[in-house]
Amino acid sequence: MKTRIMDMIYKSAQCVLGLALVGSLIAPAPIIEARPTGHEHTAQAPAKLVQTVREATKQFMDVNAAIAAGYGPFLGCVSGPDHGAMGIHYVNGALVGDGQIDATKPEALIYEPSDGQLRLVGVEFIVDAATWLATHNNTPPVLEGQSFLLVSSPNRYGIGSIFELHVWAWRDNPNGSFVDWNDHVSCEGQ
Repeated sequence: MKTRIMDMIYKSAQCVLGLALVGSLIAPAPIIEARPTGHEHTAQAPAKLVQTVREATKQFMDVNAAIAAGYGPFLGCVSGPDHGAMGIHYVNGALVGDGQIDATKPEALIYEPSDGQLRLVGVEFIVDAATWLATHNNTPPVLEGQSFLLVSSPNRYGIGSIFELHVWAWRDNPNGSFVDWNDHVSCEGQ
């Protein structure tokens, strides 16, 4: 009798746990505050790195200022493999080659072509992977808490292995301020 009662308690517990698990899988998603549909940043305060990048790059809203500061176009407008885009990268070769990361000196400025104009939408921090790993105990770079991604070689850009970090400081990215591809950026306006 005691064994039968224990079996019933055990089966009841399994049933309750199973129902709880199923309930958690089919429960309605929590209500999430709606985001604006425009390309502007939301009212919530952006990350410190986004603010730092905005302050450091507002002088480059006009692409001619970027060119005067040593930035030049690299490749064309970069579209995502299945969605979104990055835009046109204006790269400063001296910054890429220095092996340093400075939140106020991004190696690349990213512009979106639109109606014959170029609009600054973000930046990319870039460092040569071999140089970085040799001088930083084989640990990838991190800037203001954001880890860089490794782009190994060979790659679609025809460059050696790099570590990179995108910061969408001037265009909202629905997937996050530090994600490579931005669904709010397009190369169609060239």
